[in-house]
Order: sequence, then structure tokens, then C-alpha cells
Amino acid sequence: MKTQISIALLTSLLAITPAAHANLSVNVGAINVNPDNSSSAINEAPTLGLKGDSDTQLGITVDYAFNDQWVIELIAATPFSHDVNGAGGLAGNKIADIKQLPPSLLAQYHFLDTSYAFRPFIGLGINYTTFFDEQPSQALKATLGTDDVEVKLDDSFGFIAQIGANYKIDKNWGLHAMVSMIDIDTDATVYANGAKALTSTVELDPVVAMFGVRYSF
Repeated sequence: MKTQISIALLTSLLAITPAAHANLSVNVGAINVNPDNSSSAINEAPTLGLKGDSDTQLGITVDYAFNDQWVIELIAATPFSHDVNGAGGLAGNKIADIKQLPPSLLAQYHFLDTSYAFRPFIGLGINYTTFFDEQPSQALKATLGTDDVEVKLDDSFGFIAQIGANYKIDKNWGLHAMVSMIDIDTDATVYANGAKALTSTVELDPVVAMFGVRYSF
């Protein structure tokens, strides 16, 4: 279901592209999501905290150029997997495994003109992050004294800012690199035996970096 969200977004963007595809480019490569290193406090126990680790997946971005300078870009990827680790008094303990998809839509401004092989750009847009398949760790179950533990993270909307560059090798092929900062805040809730046990507002705010190949139609 979650993978279908990204596929639907890609399909929607392709649907507005002219049949000749003259303004369409696709970038494919490695994309890394690296959450903020600071921890988020657990509300019921402020000396305890949570923080996520990084993950790298296959990234796919689709660019549609309205003219030589202005481009709309859709960022998609295969699902990211993260360990949510304890901080403070929980340091050294894994709390949960989670998966997430952070599709983003940006407007980019590209500097220089199309005669240049190297063209830097900046972008600003909106991100939607959906979390799924949250799995509590054995350490969390032991801490709460039960195997009936459930972890839920709310979906998130936020802004995304981006810098990057494209390098044209020939008419069709090139290289693509970008770094983005995403505002991702989610409410995390842990249930034990069906009752709410722990809550936290987790500020992930990751740096997202991608490097890949570019094909222009």
C-alpha cells in the first residue's frame, strides 16, 4: 500500500507531461536519509529519549522543466528502514524498527542556461512522510514487562529545502546530485497491553542526500 503511494505520485506527474517528453528527466541512484543526531524526550520520562539511525535506498526523482530555469521535481524511493534507539537513560537499547516513505514535491530554480554542462539549482517544496510496519524491540517489551506492545508513529507534513547540481555528459545522459533538509516531526505512541504507556514528539528533521545518473528524454 505504501509503495503504491509513490507509484501513484510518479504516475500523476507523468500524466501531465507532453507526449514528446521533451522536458522530462529521470534521476536514479543511491539516496540516504540521515535523521538529526539529537534525541527527542519521552514525555512521561524526560530523562529518557529516542533517536533514529540513517538508511540508504534506491532513489528515483522525476523532473519536469517548464522552461530553462524553472523545474518541478518529484522525489520518491524504495521504503526506508530505521532503528529507533534509546537515548539518555535508554542509551544502548533499540526501541523499535520502523519503515517510512517520504515522497516530496519541489519547485527548483536552475542557474546558468542550457548551454552549460554543469548547472546548479536550489529547490523548495512540501514533504509527506508516512510511517508503517513499526516493530517494538525485545528490549522495549522487557522494559514494559509484557509482549503485548505496539508502536505507532503519525504521518507528517513539512517543508523541504534543497541544493544540488546536474552535469550533462551528452544529449541524454548526465549526473545528478542533491542535498535536502526535511522538516519531519511525528508523534510516537507506545501501547502496552492495549493501554497508552509512552508518548514522544520525535523530531527527525533528516538531511537527505542523493547521487545518481540522469536521463533526459
